[in-house]
Amino acid sequence: MSKAAKADQSTDPLVRLFQSMGLTQAKASEAIKAPKSATILKEIIESHKAVVSALEEKQATLIANLAVVLSKAGPIASDERNYVLDAILDSKLKSVDQVTAAVKYVESHKVPIDDLDFNKECGVGFTISPEELYSHVETYVAANTITGWASLGSVVSALKNTLYLRWASPLEVKTTVDKVFLDKFGPKEAAKAKGKVSKPVAKSKKEDAASAALPRKSVFEEGFLGQLHKPGGNPQIHSHLREAHLKATGGQVWTRFPPEPNGYLHIGHSKAIFVNFGYAAHHGGKTYLRYDDTNPEKEEARYFESILEMIRWLGFEPWKITYSSDYFTKLYELAVELIKRDKAYVCHCTQEEIKVDRGEKRGQPRPCVHRNRPIEESLAEFENMKIGKYKPKEANLRMKQDLEDGNPQMWDLTAYRVLETPHHRTHDQWKIYPTYDFTHCLVDSMENISHSLCTTEFIASRQSYDWLCDALEVYKPRQSEYGRLSLEGSIMSKRKILALVDEGYVNGWDDPRLYTLIALRRRGVPPGAIISFVSTLGVSTAASNIEIARFEQTVRHYLEGAAPRLLMVMKPLKVTIENLPEDYCLMVEKPLHPKVPELGTSTIPFTRTIYIEADDFRTEDSKDYFRLAPGKTVGLFQAPYPITCTSFTTSPTTGEVVELICKLENEGQPKKPKAFIQWVAEHAASGSPVKVDETRIFNPLFKSERVPNDFRSDIASDSLETIKTAIVEVGFWPLAKRSLEEARKDAKTRTDKAAKESFAVEPGTEDDTPHATSEQLIGNECVRFQGLRVAYFALDKDCHIAALEAGSTDTRRQEGDYIVLNRIVSLKEDSGKS
Repeated sequence: MSKAAKADQSTDPLVRLFQSMGLTQAKASEAIKAPKSATILKEIIESHKAVVSALEEKQATLIANLAVVLSKAGPIASDERNYVLDAILDSKLKSVDQVTAAVKYVESHKVPIDDLDFNKECGVGFTISPEELYSHVETYVAANTITGWASLGSVVSALKNTLYLRWASPLEVKTTVDKVFLDKFGPKEAAKAKGKVSKPVAKSKKEDAASAALPRKSVFEEGFLGQLHKPGGNPQIHSHLREAHLKATGGQVWTRFPPEPNGYLHIGHSKAIFVNFGYAAHHGGKTYLRYDDTNPEKEEARYFESILEMIRWLGFEPWKITYSSDYFTKLYELAVELIKRDKAYVCHCTQEEIKVDRGEKRGQPRPCVHRNRPIEESLAEFENMKIGKYKPKEANLRMKQDLEDGNPQMWDLTAYRVLETPHHRTHDQWKIYPTYDFTHCLVDSMENISHSLCTTEFIASRQSYDWLCDALEVYKPRQSEYGRLSLEGSIMSKRKILALVDEGYVNGWDDPRLYTLIALRRRGVPPGAIISFVSTLGVSTAASNIEIARFEQTVRHYLEGAAPRLLMVMKPLKVTIENLPEDYCLMVEKPLHPKVPELGTSTIPFTRTIYIEADDFRTEDSKDYFRLAPGKTVGLFQAPYPITCTSFTTSPTTGEVVELICKLENEGQPKKPKAFIQWVAEHAASGSPVKVDETRIFNPLFKSERVPNDFRSDIASDSLETIKTAIVEVGFWPLAKRSLEEARKDAKTRTDKAAKESFAVEPGTEDDTPHATSEQLIGNECVRFQGLRVAYFALDKDCHIAALEAGSTDTRRQEGDYIVLNRIVSLKEDSGKS
């Protein structure tokens, strides 16, 4: 454009009008180029001169964008247009995306506009702290098993399109994803593809590029979870119940994880934790940890503490910790109300009579003889139950449901029973306790749960769940059921595991041969590997009975790029390098991971005396054998030169080889060896080798993939092997200290954050509620490594190591130390390797 043209444009009355609103000359000049939107903008300014003059440039620009969007929309009345304009002027709408959403909303909604609904659909009031955004991105990356920088673009695209981050700043999302990737995978230039990936020949290059550009869907956006209703989409008996629910939740997803505190959680619970916490987090919602403590006969304090610890260990933080017992008074009042509505009655039948009435032996129910007793009589009898007039099983409150229905869950379920065991929180306050069938749906209702997610064995219970909420005319959450997770070759039954513990087949609930979460943690399985395993299975209504080998492969894959590597020998065989002097010592710096330089290095001695794995030597050579044998040369991992065996000595009593005499090939140009083996040097000055007092190898506890009911007869005799000869390089000490120091730091950061943002408890609750502590996240299992060519290992809780205690300055083994390693999983290449 010429200078003259620019001058003419600057004097254009329309440009000056737009400038009076607050647009720059450049933007005002741009605005007049589209006649239709310019006309609309002119009308807005002239009809609202008092409020749209001399605005800040950002607001003026949004109003100009409003005109553009209106020019492309269908007919919109002035009242609706003014509603959007006011939202901009009130700083409710702060981005072009929000303005676009607002215009779309008023196309189909006339005044009076529902402010709450408008705000929700247009992102009004959306805020997210940098910490919250980081946590959300971190959860997404873990849940979708993202493995490296190659997924950066798809992750950014997918997150921007999620419901939760739709209104977040795109730049902040991109920056945060970059930071999470840097923290998790190291610098971008260090990340290399593990191998070539062949493109499907059936697709053109254009199709491949289009496929790569598509954002990968999260497990929370497809399948079972992707089809769940939106908050407020669950049907209600009265519309005001939905309105009150949405007002309480702000339209967010609210879920709950409601374990019964009568045992330790197992790997099947990890799926429930992932589904409930992950689905809510993905949608920017909240999750309760609610202890279902309605049966004081089976509950113990240790289970309450362990449940919270396992949830936090898996990487999740409850928004609130509550108990069903928090609501005992309200539940009692609702039970009285149910009687008054003639929807419940007190029954004095024996347990056998109740079973017969409920059709247990006939398949068809019949009315209880007390079913039609007068309401006042049931109220009086319920009060007698409450004050302790009846012993257990002498009286029950039963719901008056529908005996004609084909669902047994509608055949007059028990709502309250008499129990004499003191409750751990309410002590002797109550003589009657509500059942799960009465409690669960009503507490879901009181806590405004938007999605009551449970496993498919509760499908039949959904009908009674809905019936009770409607019978009392309270808010009704929507129960949705997914398939449970179990592993072949394991047992999940608390009763059976207790039998294994009590009868001495295993050494406690945390025995690493079990698949309780505390056992997997003790074994050294990283929590991220468990989340990765669950997320890759997906979530559907089908039960998942997965082979243990598949689970272990996921753990291997997770550890492969994350676990440092140390030289380790399980069954040492002494090697004397004859052409090195007695006092020879070369300090060798080696990477802790050849493909992950961010893990650092370790420095180890190379001396005249080293130890190799006994299985890496044979007295007789063969063409298909590439390790050490008389006259044969083999490489030593990260050592400067290979060695050649010149002779060996044997025990005069057993005939076993006890020492090799070798030569270091440090002269001339030695032939490159066909194989490399691990080794550990003897060097007292540096504390090498590090002796491992016990190395525990865990094999399958049961012989069968499908454990029979008579599980005792299926127990394998070789499920635990203990090796007491293993040694590790001295790089173990700095690695172990650093691993625990980092774990302590991360635990404090998470716990401080949880103390600020989570763990709010309901008014009136006891002060014995479990709470977040750093100690819950720290254990010896934080020290993990790969013994090169051996397996993945972690420290066991039975260790006593002075140097690893907080604040210790020791850097080597002390008197009284006892080192125990657990094998997490074997290496992939173990199988069939010659």
